[in-house]
Amino acid sequence: MIGFVSRAFVIGIAGGTGSGKTTVTEAVINAVGPEHVALLPMDNYYKDNTHLPFEERLKQSYDHPDAFDLELYLTHIRQIVAGQPVAVPVYSFKEYTRSSETILVKPAPVVVLEGIMLLVDATLRAEMNLKVFVDTDADVRFIRRLQRDIAERGRTVESVIAQYLEQVRPMHLSFVEPSKRYADVIIPHGGHNQEALAMLTARVRSLVQDGRVGHGGRP
Repeated sequence: MIGFVSRAFVIGIAGGTGSGKTTVTEAVINAVGPEHVALLPMDNYYKDNTHLPFEERLKQSYDHPDAFDLELYLTHIRQIVAGQPVAVPVYSFKEYTRSSETILVKPAPVVVLEGIMLLVDATLRAEMNLKVFVDTDADVRFIRRLQRDIAERGRTVESVIAQYLEQVRPMHLSFVEPSKRYADVIIPHGGHNQEALAMLTARVRSLVQDGRVGHGGRP
């Protein structure tokens, strides 16, 4: 039986847009059970642009580290690690700003962070016990982003291509790709790398089941 611990084990899952971070995250959650994981996606912590007209929101860069409310994200990470529930903001990718809703996330033995810029900031990296980078070829990532943005976010093919060339690709090369050097584990080929996923999930499962999480520092 997995019991609650006083100091959660924090896993950071980073990688470019469309790399397969969500697949890896789901594998980790399934490995230890959803009831034992607190998930804090970095995408929920884009800065609140409610004060800007919609046309101005469209002009903002959402692929730069400054697009995120890092102060609030760090506060919530530290609170949930300390055993306090947090009200995670909900971000609307159709409106390019936060909604008025929040999601209550309760503390758990394992805290999973997920996001493209997760390993860029040193202060954020310091909160993690295990840093994972999901590494996938650029063409695969672009195709996945194109399909997702059209199906889920109401974008056009032209707008996705323009954003990719003007913002996503240069920001990936400037920030996301270099952050790979800080990873403890690199998973090539994203969520399709079953061998790497099996090793990662077995490691996390053993840490939780053996009671070696929640005591600070690296196990």
